[in-house]
Amino acid sequence: MRGTAVVVGAGIAGLATARGLLGAGWQVHVLDRAAGLPRSGTALGMWPEAMRALDFLGAGGQVRADAIEPRRARILRSDGTQLVDLSARQMPMLVPRPQLLAALAANVPDEHISRQHPVSAVSDLPDAEVVIAADGIHSPLREAAFGLGPRPLGTVAFRGTVAGPVSEVSESWGRSQLFGITPHDSQRTNWFASIRVQALAAAGDGGNAAQLLRNRYRTWHPAVARVLDSLTGEAIDQRTLLDLPPLPSYVHGRTALLGDAAHAMAPNLGRGACEALVDSAVLVEALRSARSVSEALERYDRVRRPRTTRIVRAARLLNRTSTASRLLPVRNAAVTLLGRLS
Repeated sequence: MRGTAVVVGAGIAGLATARGLLGAGWQVHVLDRAAGLPRSGTALGMWPEAMRALDFLGAGGQVRADAIEPRRARILRSDGTQLVDLSARQMPMLVPRPQLLAALAANVPDEHISRQHPVSAVSDLPDAEVVIAADGIHSPLREAAFGLGPRPLGTVAFRGTVAGPVSEVSESWGRSQLFGITPHDSQRTNWFASIRVQALAAAGDGGNAAQLLRNRYRTWHPAVARVLDSLTGEAIDQRTLLDLPPLPSYVHGRTALLGDAAHAMAPNLGRGACEALVDSAVLVEALRSARSVSEALERYDRVRRPRTTRIVRAARLLNRTSTASRLLPVRNAAVTLLGRLS
């Protein structure tokens, strides 16, 4: 089947879907509020399902060329004591967000994208047989269709990169906060911190983000200290973390919700970008092979909604567990035991 599609949002899900539909012979018009692709961003986990989706979309080779494969992955206590070694499990490739977006955009010609074109309602859109709502966690199209917006997770995240490479992934858990370190590329290290809102409020933390983080993590193990000591004016992304409650459907009329617009999740499982890519691949295949748009959208919803709903729930639970403020010995012992049994 071929037809016409309007894609709202030129992020991961939007560009991936536009690329796939163009390759399938569809007429596609992308609308995006930004002036262009971002030039900075942290590393994203490309799990095997994401790589299969990228291969289906024809972008897998370029992403592999830009990606880093970690050698080891561990969960640690704040003093550096190991809780779980995850290295025996299959780990994701890591690729910086700008490189991923550039790879996806490579087969979406500029004439198919209208930049600085925000969309607040379906009535703002040109006529098309399908509307792809890939407009993020604050999606106006989702809120108009279902009246549902994001909900707070109770944590604040800080993210950035520093000079110098690392070869392993680590996430260190303490009381009410965690600190993660991953490869970014061959020259830089990706880092992230998550702190419970109550802990920040009780301590009266505020002002300069770099100094706030140094104060919060001053007693943590040397790998964390090395990253924080390397903060020399680099931009720090700070945001209150949100996710979405379960939606009754990822489809409303001729509109399909993808990525964060459908299932924004806590970052703790590292699967947000992965699931957005799988959304795109499933929808593109459905639109390419189904007999009608309604059949394709029904298939997409049936395949993607149950799985992503479970992942959102699991990510929310892990967000709470990893930044718990009470019963830390019990939490740590349980995580260690689960690591040995799995």
